[in-house]
Amino acid sequence: MAVYQLDNDLWFPDPHLGEEDGLVAVGGDLSVDRLLLAYSNGFFPWFAYRHQQEPLWYCPLQRFVIFPNEVHISHSMQQVIRKGELQITINQDFEGVIRGCATAQNRNNDEGAWLGPEMIEAYTEMHRQGFAASVEVWQSETLVGGLYGINLGTAFFGESMFSLVPNASKLALIHLAQTFDKLGGKLIDCQFETPHLKRMGGRFIPYETYIRLLKS
Repeated sequence: MAVYQLDNDLWFPDPHLGEEDGLVAVGGDLSVDRLLLAYSNGFFPWFAYRHQQEPLWYCPLQRFVIFPNEVHISHSMQQVIRKGELQITINQDFEGVIRGCATAQNRNNDEGAWLGPEMIEAYTEMHRQGFAASVEVWQSETLVGGLYGINLGTAFFGESMFSLVPNASKLALIHLAQTFDKLGGKLIDCQFETPHLKRMGGRFIPYETYIRLLKS
């Protein structure tokens, strides 16, 4: 098991050589080209920006994913959808969503906060170039939740979500899954397991299956 030091060249090591928790490499930058290479091979950056100067790159060998056609909509969420009190848009306020993800529930004050200025700048540039997308949830004119991530081909790599009112992030994920399914999307990568995502249909698949789906 090893953690590799990246340099200015664009490359990533074999993820099977990394640490048990999925950490494989450190260093490099957050340029669009490096991020595209990373995501297309199952890597993503994740680091506590107050304590870590260089990006840490993870590529877990058990991947927690949601297949868009398998998203679970609970009875209570069906009622929320029917009420129609929250409106949903796509790519209407990427900046608002990423800043919401960074600051909701005072996340940015946590010691382990990872969505810092460098990450926000990198993913905003990815959005500007058409590789990152957001789902917004509105209550009247107010942004109350949403999610953002990277979209490459038939895969969506979820980065973060937030809710300022109950169920907003769940609603965003359901809308993403249903829309992505209609557009031919095959896979939503959730990166890490949470009880919330597991209840919504998330499950583990091996890296070999995952990478085959990415490359198909």
